[in-house]
Amino acid sequence: MKFIENRKKFFILSAVVILIGLLTMIYNAASQKGAFNQDIEFTGGSIVQINIERSLNSDVKNEIRAIVAEVTGDTAPRIAAAGDTGVIITMKRTDVEARRKLFTTIKEKYNFQDEIPLADTDVSASISNEIKLGALQAVVVGIILILIYITYRFKDFRFGASAVIALVHDVLIMLTVYAVFRIPLNNSFIAGMLTIIGYSINDTIIVFDRIRENKGKMHADDSEIIDQSINQTLGRSINTSITTLIMIVLLYFIGVESVKQFAFPLIVGVLAGTYSSIFVASPLWYELKKIKRNPNKRIKPKTT
Repeated sequence: MKFIENRKKFFILSAVVILIGLLTMIYNAASQKGAFNQDIEFTGGSIVQINIERSLNSDVKNEIRAIVAEVTGDTAPRIAAAGDTGVIITMKRTDVEARRKLFTTIKEKYNFQDEIPLADTDVSASISNEIKLGALQAVVVGIILILIYITYRFKDFRFGASAVIALVHDVLIMLTVYAVFRIPLNNSFIAGMLTIIGYSINDTIIVFDRIRENKGKMHADDSEIIDQSINQTLGRSINTSITTLIMIVLLYFIGVESVKQFAFPLIVGVLAGTYSSIFVASPLWYELKKIKRNPNKRIKPKTT
């Protein structure tokens, strides 16, 4: 496959996906919904658990969501099943009187026996601004150290720069998924982001290693060496991703709601990491090599 010949198509595809994410964040922020759907672990909130004496199917979930919006004004509550007939409602911070009215309204709707909720409490933000800043700093420092390590290992700053840009690409794809699908942003987001960064850089280094080996064996230009190297490692990259995805997909389909919210971004992250290792990182290295190979020539002054 001609990866270098088609590199601009790959770059455009990535740019379009990331642009969709950025526009979605702007739209969400302008709509007063917030760029991301931050979970109560970030913002704090209230939790009410009720035994409605029926299973929580999609129709019941939509009915309860409408009641929550009417009573509390929260148009995006998290509604999850609790056992066979219970429901857990997680919403923005709401006073006690509003939560009592919510329980009464739901009781009138479904006519169950309980006179009080099974649980009714406020939850403070467990992830403070300090912790969020610390997580961001950890990612930035990690990326800088990766840049230094790869530059030292391959004796070429362009390898390190290409790998870091590919990692930023993966992070932006993950943020796009969280913004577009309104996946709750919680501590699982930090764990998932760090997991994908580690997964992606490992695959990228494998391709870079093969490029370095082939540069010493092949008498060809960089585009041919890169195409050959990616094709040689393509099977390994795809097989590794498939085996990883099998387990994550199983978690998504058989796991509870909180597990699904963690597994879905991981699925997208593995796909994005594999894509960037094959279609983004090495072509970026080629572009950086091309810049040095074709420096801007000084325009000589005309002589008369």
